[in-house]
Amino acid sequence: MKILVVDDEKLLVKGIKYNLEQEGYTVETAFDGEEAVRLAHDDSIDLILLDLMLPKMDGLSVCRSVRSFSNVPIIMLTAKSEDIDKILGLEYGADDYITKPFNIREVSARIKAILRRINPVKKGDRDKVLVSGDITLDYNFKRVTIGEKTIELTGKEFDLLELFLKNPGKVYTRENLLDIAWGFDYPGDVRTVDVHIRRLREKVESNPAEPEYIKTKWGVGYYYRKD
Repeated sequence: MKILVVDDEKLLVKGIKYNLEQEGYTVETAFDGEEAVRLAHDDSIDLILLDLMLPKMDGLSVCRSVRSFSNVPIIMLTAKSEDIDKILGLEYGADDYITKPFNIREVSARIKAILRRINPVKKGDRDKVLVSGDITLDYNFKRVTIGEKTIELTGKEFDLLELFLKNPGKVYTRENLLDIAWGFDYPGDVRTVDVHIRRLREKVESNPAEPEYIKTKWGVGYYYRKD
């Protein structure tokens, strides 16, 4: 597994690189936003740790740029604790965020959790797909097809859609979705769920303002329509 670490604090990058290499990862490093975007074009990159405050191009711009050509998982690293920065990171396509200062073991745990979800399926499941109405989930490529239209989703978006499709009609509270898709020890809040649901709707719904698939149970949470 190859991880791209992007931060202008060279000592911090050196420490993260050392610890991740000790766990068996291959680590590429970048110290500014432009270099990060260039290296992110490498298809062998499995995950990006991306700082928010960078020279030449800030982390949000890097995230938006990378999302224009890749669905590689992105974990934002930021010294800013304001909620708006976290929400903006998710809006721009980040899968997760960690606020500095952080424990390297927390970073490692978040990486492992995301990579477990995006790992290729086992050999016996190579052709496994999930079909619900006109929606097909392809486990090999983490790809969704609606009718004849192919949609590229991030890992978290795919996880949420898979959960909904497997349980049509079941209403999930925001807390339920946070626990299931992000983990019981995830330190984020329920607004993280709202951001991802909004992004998912923008991709799968013909009219996100009046969703056909992922519906809202007002005052409760979200559910997938019953066919």
